[in-house]
Amino acid sequence: MERATLLSSLAARGTDTAPQRLADLAVELDIPAADLLVVAGHPVPADLLPPERDAKVMREFAYRVSHSGHSQLTALEAFARSLPRVDAPGAFVEPAWPSRRPAESRFAAVLGGLIRNRGFGLYELPFMGLSRSSLLGMVWRWDPSPHRRHQLCAVAGLLGWSLPDLFAVGDEPYSPEFRPVLHCHHLGRVFAAAVPLTTAQLVETAQEADRLSPRGDHGVWQPVSQGFAEECPDLP
Repeated sequence: MERATLLSSLAARGTDTAPQRLADLAVELDIPAADLLVVAGHPVPADLLPPERDAKVMREFAYRVSHSGHSQLTALEAFARSLPRVDAPGAFVEPAWPSRRPAESRFAAVLGGLIRNRGFGLYELPFMGLSRSSLLGMVWRWDPSPHRRHQLCAVAGLLGWSLPDLFAVGDEPYSPEFRPVLHCHHLGRVFAAAVPLTTAQLVETAQEADRLSPRGDHGVWQPVSQGFAEECPDLP
């Protein structure tokens, strides 16, 4: 089955697909298993979710990593994956829903679940070119809007998803002229690699981002005006 058709079908009727089959598909599609479970409407087991972490550290980690170029993102992903997984029995707390309002539409639930899979709340997300009110609406109702395609282009990089894949799940027609707004999927690959990391390991990874980056002081918030999406080697 064509990739887009398969993802669209899972988003519409995935509850009939067994979790093990979804895990196998996740490997084939190179999509995190937790994400495919969310797309298909299944609960995500605790071992695929991040541990309890300090929200302030999450926000600082996301901000500092989001200023990395492509070679730095590749190195940071490898660094995050090299850190040992710390198992702390009884310490797991299911990540909170990213918004105070529960999702009222199917795709809003999917999008909120994908964000939660990475341990983010809306206040911890890096700058993506979207207002906070837009993000709240996206994980609340996801109403029909001429802005939906722009919004998908903005959040795909954070999630590490390709635009065609996320458009298929969101039931939006995709065209090759669409481009990520600020960040491409390489940023999201770092966030996905960091899912099992503890607060201390996030601090360590943020310090590695600082070491790799040629930028100066990180103490003042300076939003990326262009991002690095246009330099992505995977885009034609």
